[in-house]
Amino acid sequence: MSEKPTNSRYPVTDFRNLTSPIVDVRSPSEFSQGHWPGAINIPLFSDFERETIGKSYKRESRLKAVLIGLKATLPSATELLKVITKTITEKKRGDKSLRIYCWRGGMRSNAFAWLARTIGIKTYILEGGYKSYRKWVLNQFEADLPIRLIGGKTGTRKTDLLNYINKENIYVIDLEGTANHRGSSFGSLGMEKQPTTQNFENILAESLDEFHKNNNAIEIWIEAESSNLGKCRIPNMLYSKMKKAPILEIIKTKNERIENLVNLYSQNSQNELEDAVKRIQKRLGPERTKEALLAIKNKEWSKACEAMLDYYDRCYEYELKKTKNIDSIDLSGLSLKLSLIKILNKNLNPL
Repeated sequence: MSEKPTNSRYPVTDFRNLTSPIVDVRSPSEFSQGHWPGAINIPLFSDFERETIGKSYKRESRLKAVLIGLKATLPSATELLKVITKTITEKKRGDKSLRIYCWRGGMRSNAFAWLARTIGIKTYILEGGYKSYRKWVLNQFEADLPIRLIGGKTGTRKTDLLNYINKENIYVIDLEGTANHRGSSFGSLGMEKQPTTQNFENILAESLDEFHKNNNAIEIWIEAESSNLGKCRIPNMLYSKMKKAPILEIIKTKNERIENLVNLYSQNSQNELEDAVKRIQKRLGPERTKEALLAIKNKEWSKACEAMLDYYDRCYEYELKKTKNIDSIDLSGLSLKLSLIKILNKNLNPL
């Protein structure tokens, strides 16, 4: 759609079709809790100022809150304009325009848009603000989704296999990569900081939107997971669909699985590995915990993995008993390339 030089409000679907940089003008803590992926935070108020204005609005009046807001904003207008100009310059766009949102698409969006327009920048405000975007996000999980799960015991390289898939008609969502967590007590080792659950949901929703735009994709492949990946929780509607989806179980020999786990985790520090073991020591039991910690201390990585595999295998087998629609495929000794070929040549249960 064409971008008109107006200050009109755009519903989420139209706002998404614009191409201007997206600016989130909420306070830093609001932005940190959750934001439109790729948005730039240029806060109109600090966290303290926002709290003060909010209390004034509730306890005194809207006018009083507006006056406090103006008092906080006007002295910083010059700096805000510099940041706005820098944002436009860095994007190297032919037309100078910004998409803008706050919480509800109200006073903060309008004030920021007015300021941007004083230096000739076109502005497009998100109708309903971030609140409307969050509604759009949650709606993405309501749709019927052609999900197929990739399952298998710990160490079968399920994530690696998913990331290797490049078939046009298969769309992959990497839950662990999005959550920066592999789902176990060791899941955060070597990973970046986790997103908030809200940002996790936002990124997943954007991934589903990309799937719907991909006319060639007929299936979504996702790794079978528990409902929580560290601090990130899979949205309830998506998880309920995953629980009903058919599973392709990857089978590898125990020795291969141990080798894969050693390659993945042995690069982490002794303290990190010991802490991960201690987090599940009640479930491992005193004997296996002692065996695993001693093996880590002596850098006997294979022995450390073997000490814990029995616990994780039993957890996997317990969950597997709840699943009816499942196919198994033995990929022992196969590379990722040959594994994918074998999977794609297998007659899978229909979705």
